Amino acid sequence: MGLEKEYVGVMHLHKEVPEEVIRKTILNFVGKIKQLPPVKSAVARREREREIYFFDILEIEGRDVLFKVGCEAGTYIRKLVHDLGRALMVGAHMAELRRTKVGNFIEEQSHSLMEVKDAYEFWKEGNEKPLKGLLINVEEAIEHVKKVFVKDSAVDSICNGSPVYPNALTRMQKEIIAGETVAVFSLKNELVAIGIAKMDAEKMLKAKRGTTVRTDRVFMKKGTYPSWK
Repeated sequence: MGLEKEYVGVMHLHKEVPEEVIRKTILNFVGKIKQLPPVKSAVARREREREIYFFDILEIEGRDVLFKVGCEAGTYIRKLVHDLGRALMVGAHMAELRRTKVGNFIEEQSHSLMEVKDAYEFWKEGNEKPLKGLLINVEEAIEHVKKVFVKDSAVDSICNGSPVYPNALTRMQKEIIAGETVAVFSLKNELVAIGIAKMDAEKMLKAKRGTTVRTDRVFMKKGTYPSWK
């Protein structure tokens, strides 16, 4: 849920505005911006900072502006369009919006609910090929999550809910920060568990005792890891 997002949408201006004015004004909405969540939102209505990575105009037809925007998670695109309309002093609202990317997942990888339903029906009839064609490995789904790798001998205890202790680690990504979610991998690049880093990567390397990662969710069944059986 905290991954960067990308959208394509249509902004409808309430009055016509010269294209050069739109393009010039939109530059003020790239980078760090302040946003007040709309009245109907799931979060407290307090001003907060969000980052807009890019805000590109793809096409203009009359008062309709086709745009593409890349932004930090938690950005309200409807509010972004509204605020741009105010900056243009003509008003604007969002007519259409489509999410085209979330983290490393792109629109072309998506499947319709009908495709999923049909694949499920085939699976119930004994044909698992369509369903397998829709699914991806869990390891691919968490490519954006930083990783630690553990010894074969530690896998079983982690599968049983044990935290990751310093003597279980073989290596980890250097950018890990205490408090963030990390993935615990086996030496065969298989996901064992997801947890919360209790130390920065630098401290993990030097630690002799304590907990390096608190195990939150186990993905590998206890006793199934073959390398040490």
